[in-house]
Amino acid sequence: MHASSRSIVTNQSGPHEDLSRRVARALANPLRKPVAEHTRTAFEAASEWLEARSHMPLVLDAGCGVGLSTRRLAAHFPDSAVIGVDRSESRLNREHGTLPDNALLVRADLVDFWRLALADGWKPARHYLLYPNPYPKASHLKMRWQGHPVLPVILALGGRLELRSNWKLYVEEFALAVTQATGREAEVLRHEPGDDFLTPFEQKYHESGQPLWKLVVELPHAPGLVRLAASIASR
Repeated sequence: MHASSRSIVTNQSGPHEDLSRRVARALANPLRKPVAEHTRTAFEAASEWLEARSHMPLVLDAGCGVGLSTRRLAAHFPDSAVIGVDRSESRLNREHGTLPDNALLVRADLVDFWRLALADGWKPARHYLLYPNPYPKASHLKMRWQGHPVLPVILALGGRLELRSNWKLYVEEFALAVTQATGREAEVLRHEPGDDFLTPFEQKYHESGQPLWKLVVELPHAPGLVRLAASIASR
């Protein structure tokens, strides 16, 4: 092994007992959090970049960290426009080589960015959630994407949604949330990356001997799944 990474420690023995209620609440109520101005500005710049590539399928790399996954996805899908979004300017500014012409890195609040993308009619062909912060304590369910009020927006964008994690329970919870919200079955599978690592975390976990898990589900573009607050829709 070439890396050392601790396995997830949690006080949950199975999917969170409050998950279904949180998903139902998210579906019934629009997220009224004001959009951060810096994210609105960043989204407008990203929209201009994407408009110049309107003939290319869109790939979203949500929570891209240092942007290596965005670069690698751009190489995997050279005929697609790949947008990586992360809130950390420090992570995005780390030197990892030239950004391909078909890739863009955006500093933005991901929750706000997703909402603006849905309101603007974005339809990603592929949408990646790669190794999100697991927030393993049971009290932190609302901070996981499956327990967050933005979940319906993530699902409503549609496309081929792929989640990867080193915590099987996270992926299992997300699968339950997908089915509850959309009626689509999402199978949880072992992920074997070989030497084709999309993120530094993926490589670290794999080389530490941890099993990796993924969920892949094809979703329709379904803005009707979400009731958008008027402040989001206005431009």
